[in-house]
Order: sequence, then C-alpha cells, then structure tokens
Amino acid sequence: MKSIVKALKEKKILVSDGAWGTFLHKSGLEPGECPELWNITNREKVLNVAQSYIDAGADLILTNSFGGSPQKLKHYELAERTYELNKAAAEISREAAGDDKFVLGSVGPTGVMLMMGEVSEDELLEGFRVQIKGLCDGGIDAVCIETMSDLSEAVLAIKAAKEIPGLEVICTFTFEQTMSGDYKTMMGIAPEEMTAAIIRAGADIIGANCGNGFDQMVEIVSKIRNTDGNIPILVHANAGKPVYADGITIFPETPEEMSPKISKLIDAGANIIGGCCGTTPGHIKAIVKEVSRYR
Repeated sequence: MKSIVKALKEKKILVSDGAWGTFLHKSGLEPGECPELWNITNREKVLNVAQSYIDAGADLILTNSFGGSPQKLKHYELAERTYELNKAAAEISREAAGDDKFVLGSVGPTGVMLMMGEVSEDELLEGFRVQIKGLCDGGIDAVCIETMSDLSEAVLAIKAAKEIPGLEVICTFTFEQTMSGDYKTMMGIAPEEMTAAIIRAGADIIGANCGNGFDQMVEIVSKIRNTDGNIPILVHANAGKPVYADGITIFPETPEEMSPKISKLIDAGANIIGGCCGTTPGHIKAIVKEVSRYR
C-alpha cells in the first residue's frame, strides 16, 4: 500500500474525486436499486465514473462501496455478498487509478444505531471487518470512513481498519449548521469534539464531507485545524447548498463559482480537496487547476 500521509508531506495538497451517486443515477441507477451490486452487473458504467475522475486529474478516487456494509446490503438481501461486492468495487477503482494514483475504500454509515440497541458492537465491528477486508483484497491504498455522525460507530470502523497492518485510515463526519451558527452532526457532535476523539481512535487523516458547500467547509476546516495543528484534513464539499425544484434536488454551484473558494479552504488548513453531491469531473478539473498554484 502507498502512503497518502507521505505523499502529502511531498506535495502538500492532493485532489480527490467528486460525486459518485449523482453520476451513477445519471448512468441509469434506479431509485431503490443497490449501487454496490452494479460493481458486478454494470461494471463498465462504474469504471466510467472512476475513470472520469482520473482523467480530470484527481490524485485519489473512492470506490463504489459507500453502502457496502452487511447492515446496508441486508435491505437488498445481499448481506452474504458483502466481501464480494466490496472487493469488486476496489478492483474497479484500482483499474482506473493504475499504479500511480491512490484508491480510497469508501465505508459509509451502516444505518443502524448502537445507542438504540439495534445492533451490538461485536456485530457492527465484524461487519466493518468483512467490508474492509474485501476492499483491501481488491487493492485499496487506504480506507475512507465517511459521512459519519456517531462517534461510537466511527471508532468501531477505525478499529476494524487498524487491524490490517499498514492500512491508513481517513475518517470524515458530516456537519450541519445550527440555528446558533455552530456546526454539529445529527448526533450533536461538534467538529472540535470529533477531531479529538477520532485522532485518539487512530485515524491518520480526518475531515468533513457532504452536507455543506465549499463556503461552509471553510468554517468547518478552520475549527478542525484550530483543534489540531498537524493532522491532515480531507474535505469533500457539495456543489453548493441543495435547491429543490419540481421534485428534483439540484446542487447549483458551477466549477467557475467554486474555484475562488479553493484557496480559502487551503488557507484554512485543508490538505486533500474533492467533491461530494453534485460535483462533477468539471469541478475536479477546476480544483486541480487551483491546487497547482500551491504546488
């Protein structure tokens, strides 16, 4: 496995990829259909997503495995295929990335809550182990535990990943702005609290994704950086705040509107910058252009 932390020491700033779900739905993924099953049934379409971001200049790309936990796959009666679907996801992104670029194994929230007794810690931990083992065997360089809101779940995912020698762990949380102007996850966790707990759990890189556009992410990154001056920070921002029109969710920020905000993110302390909902290869090209000034 290649080291992203080492690459950051050399290049200072790396560029990640953009939205996957948005892209897959445009490629024909139907509402209610399992995205991870497409790694088997529509492999070329998934590969096209990964390849588009490599072609746009991304240094790192994710895998089509965000909902690849057995708890999520259970809804599609696919829990027993957890290892297979995650391994296939990693192999697809590895093919697009080649040997020169990094592949991050995407691990999203399971959708079940420890505090409500819906699942035991042992069951959740074992599920993460199976998912991450599949991703590692498929060729990832690091695991990206993303869109988290519950510290307990995130810590278990980090624990499962750290059982694999040499595997670097990225962990990002999703924050929303409160009425008072603060930022909290849906479980009430602030960026400062997340930073301390996730570093203590062993994450090599931390950050924020989804839920906010690039403007809001500048504030969130500043809070993380003020809490810890050394940990590398990854940001995957949406293409602006979502707008609902005619039953469709639109993320309105264009690459041109986004570009001037990249320098503010870097000044705030971001080390890896990519996109989440609504971002496209066009957005990634624009980020690459801005980041090149800092290299």
